[in-house]
Amino acid sequence: MVRSLFFVALGGGLGSILRFLTNVWVSKNMVGKLYSATFIVNILGCFLIGFLTGYLQKQFSGNESLKLLLVTGFCGGFTTFSTFGLENYNFIQSGNYMTSIFYTFLSIGLGIIFVSLGLLLAK
Repeated sequence: MVRSLFFVALGGGLGSILRFLTNVWVSKNMVGKLYSATFIVNILGCFLIGFLTGYLQKQFSGNESLKLLLVTGFCGGFTTFSTFGLENYNFIQSGNYMTSIFYTFLSIGLGIIFVSLGLLLAK
């Protein structure tokens, strides 16, 4: 378990650093600032989690440490939106269309509501 936590923490730290550097770069070079950075990170993260999941299944199917480092840690630290995208992809692949739709709308809707609630309670 400690070894697994190490790989997740290492990957998560690297992913968070890359997310921060992406935000810095976008804020200096693009219009829209934070929203553009968040959008780029989310879409790039979705590509990365898809690519890494497929590649690791194909090339390193038994290497759980590499999956923890790159998929759970790195992609999770870079953006949790990528995990959300992968989970929805898995729902759709397994024919659970309604679960995917419900999960998407509930996650986004409740996410906005709970951000509002958190801000309200903090005041």
